[in-house]
Amino acid sequence: MPQDARILLVPGSTRAGSTNTAALRTAHTLAVPGVSTTLYEALRELPAFDPDQVDEPPAPVVALRAALADADAVLFCTPEYAGTLPGSFKNLLDWTVGNGDLYGKPVAWVTVAAPGRGAGAEQTLRMVLGYLGADIVEPACVRLPVPRAGVGADGLLADAELRTGLADVLGHLGAHPDRAAAVPASGPPARP
Repeated sequence: MPQDARILLVPGSTRAGSTNTAALRTAHTLAVPGVSTTLYEALRELPAFDPDQVDEPPAPVVALRAALADADAVLFCTPEYAGTLPGSFKNLLDWTVGNGDLYGKPVAWVTVAAPGRGAGAEQTLRMVLGYLGADIVEPACVRLPVPRAGVGADGLLADAELRTGLADVLGHLGAHPDRAAAVPASGPPARP
């Protein structure tokens, strides 16, 4: 019997009550056949990226790398700040540069911003993930606008259509043919 796809859910917001975090928290509660999820909740704990600490990183970075290594795929959900990614989320991605944490790993994102918003964050995320050598799973990269009022007191989304959309995303990521593949034989790009 095949093992469930392990998907790491990574919110790009540190704001309490974030619709991005609510979307991933909701995804974490869904029962999707063949998929298990882990919600990454330590974005706020990551220190500023320091290239001098890449080989001997601080404990929060070690924990991030372990979570990424344990995952078969990664799903991001991030807000857009000033037309791009929030600094704290970009910092998380910076900690993965040069060590292969995301190299060859299937990834996708859900954009929950209102219509007409979020494109800058999507473009930047696509560019950064490309530099990292991640495998972007296009059918799982979707827009599911979530109004602030759509987040319940429990911090979850109740809307059935949104929940179905999130389940579909998890299903696409879990079924991706490369999700269980190891890092390609060529390995991640070497650090300069």
